[in-house]
Amino acid sequence: MNVRADQDDRTEEVPVLIVGGSLVGLSTSLFLGRLGVRHTLVERHSGTSIHPRGRGNNVRTMELFRVAGVEPGIHEAAATLADNHGILQTPTLVGDAGEWLFKEIDPGNRLARFSPTTWCLCSQNDLEPVLLQHAAKLGGDLRYHTELMSFEADGDGVTAVVKSRDTGEHSTIRADYLVAADGPRSPVREQLGIGQSGPGELFHNISITFRSRRLADVVGDRRFIVCYLTNPDADGALLPVDNRENWVFHAPWHPEHGETTEEFTDERCAEHIRRAVGDMDIDVEITGKAPWHAAQRVARSYRSGRILLAGDSVHEMSPTGAFGSNTGIQDAHNLAWKLAAVLGGWGGDGLLDSYEAERRPVAEETSARAADRSAEHSHPGFAPPPGAGAAPKRGLLNVSLGYRYPQGAVVGTDPATPVVPEDLTLAGEPGTRAPHQWVRHEGERVSTLDLYERSLVLLSDADGHDGWHTAAIRLAEEMTVPLVSYRVGTGPGCELTPEDGSDWRDIHGTAHGGAVLVRPDGFVAWRSPGPVEDAESTLRQVLTTVLALG
Repeated sequence: MNVRADQDDRTEEVPVLIVGGSLVGLSTSLFLGRLGVRHTLVERHSGTSIHPRGRGNNVRTMELFRVAGVEPGIHEAAATLADNHGILQTPTLVGDAGEWLFKEIDPGNRLARFSPTTWCLCSQNDLEPVLLQHAAKLGGDLRYHTELMSFEADGDGVTAVVKSRDTGEHSTIRADYLVAADGPRSPVREQLGIGQSGPGELFHNISITFRSRRLADVVGDRRFIVCYLTNPDADGALLPVDNRENWVFHAPWHPEHGETTEEFTDERCAEHIRRAVGDMDIDVEITGKAPWHAAQRVARSYRSGRILLAGDSVHEMSPTGAFGSNTGIQDAHNLAWKLAAVLGGWGGDGLLDSYEAERRPVAEETSARAADRSAEHSHPGFAPPPGAGAAPKRGLLNVSLGYRYPQGAVVGTDPATPVVPEDLTLAGEPGTRAPHQWVRHEGERVSTLDLYERSLVLLSDADGHDGWHTAAIRLAEEMTVPLVSYRVGTGPGCELTPEDGSDWRDIHGTAHGGAVLVRPDGFVAWRSPGPVEDAESTLRQVLTTVLALG
């Protein structure tokens, strides 16, 4: 794409230009807004998603939304499906056939040990307006029905030409950085010539929205997230929208056999749904149809100079398990604080390289797990490749919450450590999501995870060891780094007091006199098991390495 590079008075200047206004683009806007980074977002569509999809928001994503202040709004938007939890697999919904792959998302409330929040079932068409509202309140310049026409990058930034699809007017935007969240067919990635790795296309479906009042009677009190209907003559996946009369059905589509979308007439779709459900008498009114493709691909690079890519533009994965949208939102969160650091002068350019070093291996592992889950659930249209062996079944929490960064903006990690562990352990190891612990802070009960967003945070032992705390205060001023220090304990000088007598040292893997440095995204950057001779020198070197200031 060629673009007029000369600047004039009509050129707008902004630190970050976001291309794409779906879940990942809006999340990027939200997270940058929370960090005070001015930005502009352009999205070619006229508004947020109107199709119910991408509904599963995992616990890690909800932690991010909790800290960003949008969790209550999301739960309100998701209220209709608040009691839907399980996944059912059955040849028919008539009678009691079939089995629950699982009946509860969090049986026994075991997530409470790891997190202050939990999963939330909120469809993309309900979630995006919540993100849009909050991003706009934070000052985001959000331009829908505006299309990126061309861009040109140089060593100092990116010059882009955008077009209003309402007026046809073109305008030029000069940004320090461009974040491309423009979907799986990303024009930005294509223009940059960034290739992809992975098996490629996995299967194809037609997503059908429909109304049916009688279907609720057939479903009864079975409150599933999704029901995989396995009738070999009419398989598909049924998803409730309101548990009453609005539903979504994913039907297999085989373009590889010459099948076209035009063949999915309303009559054919209605008959297929009735046959899949097992009741040919239910009322079915088709209200919409949209083809979609499931693929397993990861971009070979997440960065090209001043341009960074996130979400579906760098990874595609099977929708089973809702891994794709969650991975993309977590991309945005990882990237946002690093952009804020570099733009704010407290992070070096190399910090942005750690974005790919951390997030690309996570996408590779997660996309493989998503494909495995499609096979486990017999997703309509998906057939594992011939000869594929059984993949190791790692738990969902291991993938969604337990993933780690063996390399990147971390100190003290083992680069050979698996990105997704066999067992879920969140015990303060560098490269892992910091542990959750309930504490009292300024008289308020908060999770330690609530402390991590706008700054680096140093947690240190308050029992007669002030070396780390003093060093952090000095270095925050000397290095002009947003670094907040909390002493943890029960004495009068403590900023954080653990609840219920829980031992923060045991939870965070330290001993007396130890310290843990946590990044703004809630991941442990470094840990010292005990005191050291020169805390200030040690901490200065750690900060220099983590923030790529050397």
